[in-house]
Formats: sequence, structure tokens, C-alpha cells
Amino acid sequence: MGSMSASTKPRLCAVLASLGGIWLAHTQQPPAQPLTVTKIADDLHVISGSGGNVAVYTTDEGAILVDDKFERNFGEIMAKVKSITDKPVRYLINTHQHGDHTGGNALFLGAGTEIIAHENARVNMEERKMPGLPRLTFSRDFSIRLGGKLVRARYYGRAHTNGDAFIEFPARRTIHTGDAFVAGAPFIDYSSGGSGAQWPQTIGRLMAEVSFDTVIPGHGGVMTREDLLRWKQSFETLNQQISSLRRQGRPKEEVQQLAKTDSLPGWGPNPGFGTRSFPGLFDELGK
Repeated sequence: MGSMSASTKPRLCAVLASLGGIWLAHTQQPPAQPLTVTKIADDLHVISGSGGNVAVYTTDEGAILVDDKFERNFGEIMAKVKSITDKPVRYLINTHQHGDHTGGNALFLGAGTEIIAHENARVNMEERKMPGLPRLTFSRDFSIRLGGKLVRARYYGRAHTNGDAFIEFPARRTIHTGDAFVAGAPFIDYSSGGSGAQWPQTIGRLMAEVSFDTVIPGHGGVMTREDLLRWKQSFETLNQQISSLRRQGRPKEEVQQLAKTDSLPGWGPNPGFGTRSFPGLFDELGK
């Protein structure tokens, strides 16, 4: 039988098609893309395509999934899972609340899957009246032991939202970051408690505490620890640049023109960052 433990009592309750367009998924569903499966190990696969990346970890007693894309993807996700294992999906972990990562929650609950998320992510879902609320939540970390295998969900602070969970597969030295790390420039969701100022520190705590080589980002192809480090350093560079320009008294419009993501390693040009994330980041770094 599988067992679960948490540091706090749980509550029962390709790369990118377009670096700029990827974040449309949070508010509306972009055109459907075929789903593909990438093998990391015999027992760990990634389903990519429409929506966020789904991790599938298989055991003799069932499968553990991380994220579930849009509601419309449920049938195809299940078909992909069945092509990997004949065991049921026992647990599903949401990395955060956005609909391109949690859209299938209600259908998975209906199929008997237990869903887990950070407590802030559940609050964000509840406030937005999203279906399929996770029944198990955690504040710091959460462990699932199933079929002799271990999966850990960890929380290190604000980043993309205030409820980002990093999922560790210790035996495979692999983590799933959700949208706390993506291929390209990030989206800072200030409406969900995200923080561009704290984001690099959150990644730093993850890298200091967890040993891993392989990274499944929220969107984009499978990457490495070095890719994540480079991406974090780009974030720090941008924050330092914005802070420096602010101290010089430059107005927001000028800073936005000077502090672009184009040349940042791992980021690249993204008009969406300037319109959706920069205004909040500029204000936050001035506090």
C-alpha cells in the first residue's frame, strides 16, 4: 500500500511554440497541440504539448502524476499514461493553480485520484472558483511513498505565484518545477502572490537543498541543473539592472526600454514580459 507523510498535517479538503504566447494558457486555451511522451527513465516520463508539462512516475502500485494540463486533455493524457503503465493513477500533484496545469483536476478526482497542492495554491483555486480542488495540502513539504518509491513536494517561497511546489523524484535525481522555471522569460503572476524580487532566492533555496541533475520545466523541453542556474542568474541580472536604473531616477517607461530580456541567457525576447510582468516587477523592486 502507498503511504503519505507531511511536515505539517495535510488537510483533507518543442520547447515553446512562442515565447510570448505561452502565457495565454493562464487565461484562455490556445489551439490544441498533439501530446508527445519523452522518456527520462523506465519509470519516469514527460507528456508535453498543449498546456504545462505532465510528469508520469510509475510504480508497481500505481502512477503518480504532476500537473494535468487543460480539461480537454484528460482523455489523451490517460491514453498516454496507459501506453506507459497498466496501473491506475493514484496521486496527482499540482505545481500551482493555473488552468493549463490543473484543468483536468475534476475529472481525475472523479476517477479516484487523490490530488495534492501547496495550501496557497488551493486558496488561489478556491478564490477563483476553479473545479477539482485538491483535498490534500501542505505548507513546507509533503512525501508520497508508493510501491517502494518516494516523491517529495517542496515549498521554498514566492516565485511564479505564492504557491509553487517543486516536485522531487530522488531516485531519478529529477525535479519538476512547474512554471517556477520555463523555457524562456517568466510570467510573474502578481495577482496570485508571485514575486520577481524573491523568485531567484526561491530557486537558490531549492538548489542548495535538493540534489538533482534533470529538470522538467513547466513549459519547454527537459533541461538540466545548469540550465536552471543560468536562468536564475539571468533573473538576478535583470533585477539588478532595474534596481540600478531606479536608483538613477529613470522613469518606468525608460527602464522598460533599457531592461529587456532579449540578451538574457535562457530567456530571450518576449514582448509579453514587458506588458504582463515588468510593471509589477518595477514597482516591487522600488519598495
